[in-house]
Amino acid sequence: MTERPARRLLAVFAAVSVVAGVFVLGKAYSAGQGRDDLSEKDRKRVAAVTRLTTDFSAAEQYEAMSGGAATSLASVNLNSFSHFSENISFAEEETFKLGNALFQKLWVSSPSSTQASDGLGPFYNARSCQSCHIKDGRGHPPEGADDATSMFLRLARAAVTPEEEARLKDFSEMSLPDPIYGRQLQDLAVPGLKAEGRMVIDYTEEAVTLAGGEVAMLRRPTYSVADLAYGDLDRTTTLSPRVTQPMLGLGIVQAIHEADILALADPDDADEDGISGKAAVAIDPKTGKRTLGRFGWKAQSASVRQQSADAFAHDIGISTPEVPLHQGDCMAAEAACLERPNGVQARLGDVEAPPPIMDLVTFYAENLAVPARRKASFAETLAGKRVFYETGCTSCHQPKFVTRRDAANKAHAFQLIWPYSDFLLHDMGEGLADGQAVGVATGQEWRTPPLWGIGLTKTVNGHTFFLHDGRARNLTEAILWHGGEAKAARDRFTTLEKQDRDALLTFLESL
Repeated sequence: MTERPARRLLAVFAAVSVVAGVFVLGKAYSAGQGRDDLSEKDRKRVAAVTRLTTDFSAAEQYEAMSGGAATSLASVNLNSFSHFSENISFAEEETFKLGNALFQKLWVSSPSSTQASDGLGPFYNARSCQSCHIKDGRGHPPEGADDATSMFLRLARAAVTPEEEARLKDFSEMSLPDPIYGRQLQDLAVPGLKAEGRMVIDYTEEAVTLAGGEVAMLRRPTYSVADLAYGDLDRTTTLSPRVTQPMLGLGIVQAIHEADILALADPDDADEDGISGKAAVAIDPKTGKRTLGRFGWKAQSASVRQQSADAFAHDIGISTPEVPLHQGDCMAAEAACLERPNGVQARLGDVEAPPPIMDLVTFYAENLAVPARRKASFAETLAGKRVFYETGCTSCHQPKFVTRRDAANKAHAFQLIWPYSDFLLHDMGEGLADGQAVGVATGQEWRTPPLWGIGLTKTVNGHTFFLHDGRARNLTEAILWHGGEAKAARDRFTTLEKQDRDALLTFLESL
């Protein structure tokens, strides 16, 4: 009974770093400006604590506490991504565990004797949230004939009518579905139906020579669809491969004030540094108003709840109050799918996953803790941190923020966090382009993914596949695929001496 309070006490020390003040040299951006949740005194503290350091002789104060007081201090193992935030209440721990049970719940097709669990599909990619987000971590490309669960193809086509163009322009739709197969290719179906089709990946390899003569092999994927069961895709439909992202720290990302993310945006590259971060636009499902998108590969979702509801609908085929599609992603052309019974139970509500389920799953997703850093103060880690900064990686991978004082959950409020992301859209070049526009994101733009927890991918998920489609087999390949706005930083990496490249990788593995 003594371990838990002791761990909580250590976590609390991380939160007071903002109050105590951690003054470092350098300036990344004017954090705190425009924040309506802070006093003038707090604004100055936030601006000071979030400045980029220029001192790499030691770890910054509380740098190891990536998620502030919410950071998980548990031992590193297979469950490192599955712990609850250290600073939630005892009552909230029960809510988290109930949400976890629903996150792992296997849904079944309708009709079923297990009425509270039916409604699967009729087309789907997985039977549970956990099936895609394995151990709450990172998905990977298929490694066998039946191993596509944590990767899927998003579908989108061009507008053909003024009405469709208007819906895209006002963001009532972020993209347009394929007329037959909808917004996502589902490779599984309930008994009696044929699945829509299956993803096919072909790789070619190309060599990149690094300073000192080391050669890295990059694999370039091409995507197609086989065994289409209901006709051809629209000629303008694009295929965007997506591996599932880690679930870490979503609640504290949601608690970052919009003003601090917008302060980093420079869509027209006014400062001529080659970096043109652009804020994503999403629609708040509660108000119907435009807001900042910050979740998903193209930052198409504004909140954890919205992201969860979209996944329920398109990955599992379960309706929610936010996305009340009882037949999931079925389209009018898929008549057999639309004729299947759904899992709505009148005594439980109007949808298959009514509000109590969404409340619990959302709370769980919002409170999965970020693991503490490892070896943050080691000499080689600090040397790698210097290289990370000097090569320009922090232009997009913004190290730290201080969350809102008025966050909806007290556990997320006024925390110094280290996500290493600006949560903006960046042009990553033709090499990583999927050709698929989503909201304001073009076919070459992607949201900067947070780096926290990246060094534990092998431990938790048993692989080291990175980027939106898992093409990179290690961190070196992931860096070498950076193009567009990140090309200059990528080129600097290729010219580093091997000792410096290794140090940079050591730093990334400590996150």
